Parts: sequence; C-alpha cells; structure tokens
Amino acid sequence: MLTSPLHARHVALGAKMADFGGWDMPIEYSKTGGVLKEHAAVRESVGVFDVSHLGKASVTGPGAAAFVNSVLANDLTRIEPGQAQYTLCCDEATGGVVDDLIAYLNGPDDVFLIPNAANTAEVVRRLQAAAPEGVTVENRHAEFGVLAVQGPRSAEVLAKLGLPTEHDYMSFAVATFEDSPVIVCRTGYTGEHGYELVPRWDKTEALWDALLAAGEEFAIRPCGLGARDTLRTEMGYPLHGQDLSLDITPNMARAGWAVGWKKPAFWGREALLAEREAGARRLLRGIKAVDRAIPRAHMVVNDADGKQIGEVTSGTFSPSLREGIGLALLDRDYTEGDTVYLDVRGKAAAFTVVKPPFVDVRTRS
Repeated sequence: MLTSPLHARHVALGAKMADFGGWDMPIEYSKTGGVLKEHAAVRESVGVFDVSHLGKASVTGPGAAAFVNSVLANDLTRIEPGQAQYTLCCDEATGGVVDDLIAYLNGPDDVFLIPNAANTAEVVRRLQAAAPEGVTVENRHAEFGVLAVQGPRSAEVLAKLGLPTEHDYMSFAVATFEDSPVIVCRTGYTGEHGYELVPRWDKTEALWDALLAAGEEFAIRPCGLGARDTLRTEMGYPLHGQDLSLDITPNMARAGWAVGWKKPAFWGREALLAEREAGARRLLRGIKAVDRAIPRAHMVVNDADGKQIGEVTSGTFSPSLREGIGLALLDRDYTEGDTVYLDVRGKAAAFTVVKPPFVDVRTRS
C-alpha cells in the first residue's frame, strides 16, 4: 500500500488508518477526539487534512489547454490563467464518469490536474492516448503533497506563514515555502472558507508542522478522511465511486453545471446530450431523516407501498444537524418535499427528499 509523505506524522498522532484508493490514509485521530471533534473544528475554527493521496498530472505543450478542453467536460475557456475549475472525465461511449477532478489553468500550454487517487492512472492513460503530437501528459502523483486547510480561520493560519489568502474562490497563487514553490488554491471539499496547498513532496512534512504550529492559537486540529466525508456530505458534494461513477452520468448526478454543453467536443458529449434530451431515469437527491435513522450507501429506497424507487449512494450522521442525511439516486418523479422510506434493520424509516446543501454555505466568503 502507498503512503503519503506524512505517514510517520499520522502514526505518531495515533491515527486510525485505512485504504483509500491504494493509499494508507488517516480516517480519524481518535486520541484527540475523533471524527466529531474534527468535524466541529472545521465548521467552527480550522482543521488541516492530508489529502496527498489525490492524484497530480500535468498536460503541457503547444495547445495543451485546448486539448484538455476538447476532452474533459467543463468549458476551460470560461476561466483565465490563475484560476481552477471543477470538471469531469467522461467515457466517450456512455457518458459515465471516469473521474471528477480539478483543473488548474497555468496558461494555454500548461494545465495541472488533480484527479482522485484510485482513478489517476486511468485518467492519465486516456489523456495520453488522445494527446496530439507535441502535447505531453505526465503522471506526477508522487511529486507533490496536498494539504487542505479548511475553516473560518484558515486564512489567519496561512497569513502567519506568509502565504497568500486574498485571492478569489477557485483561483490560485504560487507562493514560496522554505525556498520551494507551493500552490495555494481557494478550494476545498468542506463548504467552509478554505485552501488547498500543493507543496513539493519533500516539503509536505515541514509545511504540515508549520501549519499546526501557526494554527495552535486557533485550536487547529489535524483531521482525517472520516471528517472530510461528513463535511462533504453535509454540503451535498459528490464522491466518485458512490455519487458519480461509470454508471452514474453527470445528468443523473445533477452535475450538468460542470458540463460545457455548447462546446463542439468533449468525451461523452453525444451520449450525454441524448440522455439529457430523453431525461435521465433517476436523479441524485438529498434525503434527510424524519425518524431516528442513518442512511448508508446501497440501502434500498422505497415508496410508501414498499416499491423500490432508488438507492442511497452516500449516507452519514450529520454532526452539525445531529441527524441522518444522505444522497440517493431516485426515480425522477420524486422531488423536494416528498417522503421516501429506507429499510433500516428491518424497519421502514421515513426520510424527506431535500435539496442540498444540508447546512449553510460559506465556501465563497
């Protein structure tokens, strides 16, 4: 199993570790409070996550940005150099989602990509196979770490290290830490004001230590991927492999906002246009517990008569709301305000269909 540059730090902190896309990563730091306290730290002050398992890839050469725009779903021409964009890599034949990723636009000849850990090799393979002469696609997974500093006091922590904080949401700046470049992007997966830092692999440990020291006065906490999951679910953010997949298209996931429909070409365009015209059979919706129950992935969703109308894709206990919440693929006739039922340990538990996010949004503040 692969390990991040912070593996020794996680072990020293007593983290509970698990496999994420082939990487041994921390779920929670149980000795210092676990998921609930880590979640609360991000919502109330600041937390730092090691997400170095995320992939990194570069696409460079004459027309690199135009090439990326011709294959990935979102329209890269909507942004300028120095900005980042959420986008999708779709299957050409089916429109299913191979991966969702962030594209950093450095310029017309340079795009940096951050895909998900388990999908990096496949995304790179597809891009390499399609790249025109002169455009180079490199898998740079182990060249960089990724640290997510998230929470209402995240900017104060970065400022103490002399890192930039004033740039707009979904934009980035290249700064210096210990004489080495670090990308500072106003992005995150929690719904809070936050940043994702991309240092060189061999500088990740020093940056982690510096962030924890700088954030001590703000009660910063190291946070594991368990809290990252509860935070993203409260926002209704999809997780690839559950809410997006080769079997769940952008139309089904209601992620059409991340598709450049007017572009002449991108992978899966014809299949997705046809599906949009016909109407996807099922759509991703939020569900919120009426009864005391917690939804879990793959639970069957029924109507009042016990007929199956969908399936839970993500579910958790919301630490902020103190109740069960989730995302579910439901027959398209079911919408906000409807009541649906989950079989929870042999009993029908009622849930209300809602529109995410489940909590107040501060992402762009």
